[in-house]
Amino acid sequence: MSSSFLFPQTHSTVLPDPSTYFSPNLLSSPLPTNSFFQNFVIPNGAQPEYIHPYLIKTSNSSLSASYPFLLFTAAVLYQAFVPDLTISSAQTHSYEQNRVISSHSDLGVTVDIPSSNLRFFLTRGSPFITASVTSPTSLSITTVHTIVSLSSGDDNNTRYTLQLNNTQTWLIYTSSPIYLNHDGGSSEVTSKPFSGIIRVAVLPDSNPKYEAILDKFRSCYPLSGDATPVEPFRVVYQWQKEGSGSLLMLAHPLHVKLLSHYNSAHVTVLHDFKYRSIDGDLVGVVGDSWVLETDPIPVTWHSNKGVKNESHDEIVSALVKDVRELNSSAVGTISSYFYGKRVGRAARLALIAEEVSFSNVVPTIKKFLKETIEPWLDGTFKGNGFLYERKWGGLVTQLGSTDSTADFGFGIYNDHHYHLGYFLYGIAVLAKIDPEWGQKYKPQAYSLVTDFMNLGQKYNSYYPRLRCFDLYKLHSWASGLTEFEDGRNQESTSEAVNAYYSAALMGLAYGDSSLVAAGSTLVALEILAAQTWWHVKVEDNLYEEEFAKDNRIVGILWASKRDSKLWWANATCRECRLGIQVLPLLPITETLFSDADYAKELVEWTLPYSQSEGWKGMTYALQGIYDKETALEKIRMLKGFDDGNSYSNLLWWIHSR
Repeated sequence: MSSSFLFPQTHSTVLPDPSTYFSPNLLSSPLPTNSFFQNFVIPNGAQPEYIHPYLIKTSNSSLSASYPFLLFTAAVLYQAFVPDLTISSAQTHSYEQNRVISSHSDLGVTVDIPSSNLRFFLTRGSPFITASVTSPTSLSITTVHTIVSLSSGDDNNTRYTLQLNNTQTWLIYTSSPIYLNHDGGSSEVTSKPFSGIIRVAVLPDSNPKYEAILDKFRSCYPLSGDATPVEPFRVVYQWQKEGSGSLLMLAHPLHVKLLSHYNSAHVTVLHDFKYRSIDGDLVGVVGDSWVLETDPIPVTWHSNKGVKNESHDEIVSALVKDVRELNSSAVGTISSYFYGKRVGRAARLALIAEEVSFSNVVPTIKKFLKETIEPWLDGTFKGNGFLYERKWGGLVTQLGSTDSTADFGFGIYNDHHYHLGYFLYGIAVLAKIDPEWGQKYKPQAYSLVTDFMNLGQKYNSYYPRLRCFDLYKLHSWASGLTEFEDGRNQESTSEAVNAYYSAALMGLAYGDSSLVAAGSTLVALEILAAQTWWHVKVEDNLYEEEFAKDNRIVGILWASKRDSKLWWANATCRECRLGIQVLPLLPITETLFSDADYAKELVEWTLPYSQSEGWKGMTYALQGIYDKETALEKIRMLKGFDDGNSYSNLLWWIHSR
């Protein structure tokens, strides 16, 4: 799935220079912009990243690791970085080279620190932090805490136990003998010159069996890991490893759920071996390859149950009015996000018309969609448009190429799946109702989808692999090339769902089974992740009670934080928080909110605070899942709608419950 079409090239004046922290051999390929290690490659960046189960901070001479405690209030849950251990060379060079990313994969990143002769294989979910000491080097291991004791655990000097006064115990393993020394009272351990592999792991619990497990799996280490969607609703993890014995990794709660679907003889889950995490307990899994399998979900143009004939008339009269008001010369915005929402809104009207067998309005909708979409695809839109930049490899907008805040930061790779998802929905619908148009604009359509959904060879020559979707966390990240203390973040899960759903629909329109499969798989995972980490149920949620009792939904989910507020609204705006996790209202919304009990909890938490007509529509839509009659009465009273929604769409939703 790739497109040879390229939008006109531009040189962005706002993007950072990637050459600071990527090794030269990577610079000729498109580079990740929304990845789990993004803080490591922001020029002058010094913020940590969460590489489960550790927060990791890199510098030009050292790497620091934190096994973070969970801190929480009613408004926010977060992990704070404390440099529990810092590994570097004991010798200081007069010159200092930059640290560099020398390779990266779906499940890991390799960080080279040349001035300390260290190469770290940071693999997500490894209980060990593994480094190769590339030439004989005296190492320094320091801590902000006080060292209580350092003891050798075997006769070969390849295993040491380091106890700190913050109750932590770290185990240090090496591939060949190392001579470590601690002067009483100091917070530093030093070594005689050593080369080879060194691994450190925190003991998550004082239970002796934890120590025995780490000892058992000390010798096998992962260099990198690939996650491959092999068929619809199945993803395979495969690690490249060195050393002897079996590989021990850690799985988050959604992994555990998906692993249980496919009982592979090759994987053993150690349910009692646990590390704490903001994402829920991480449990041990032994095996070189995992198969993650989701239940299949329907990706369809229309509602799953259909609309009963007796409800058609009410929807048709709303359609006539909504379609009459379509006017491509009065869209009223040049923002790629808000413009895309208008396109998506109109495309919904065409599919609703199909579903209630009222084709009279389709020609008008088709005309509107052509007039609004074509200028963005052929570069004639006045005041904005899609352009291609080579520095990182991807689309920017004309406005975003000179202003990092324009189009919500699209020009620095924020929110690509959101904006493009709305356009793709419109393109998919238009290609369905006018296949000839679809063929004419197919190269541009595929260029848009490949920007954030490239699953082709590892280094497609124009776009990086899966720009937004994280194959370890199993959801997307919206934030791009900005340094954040808490790592990447994503606010709206429903707009992420829309992106992959729209890509799958585009696959249906073009008869492209691989695009249907890829879109369906990613949408299924995005939905499960939203239900796991954003939807906070009264019972059975992963979060601390104080946070969980006041919040029925997460506002912004960060790699290392859960926030109740939004980028653009306070936590007190509950209808904003509900609405941004529901819109756009689509057939797939039914799967996203398949838990009617949770929908009721969320609506009852929101309703007393409802004020805005646009957001009320989203709240009433969810109410319709469990109380259709009341929701329908309320929807009939509404005086306004969100700019991506319509009266026709709300009536369609309620009448198809």
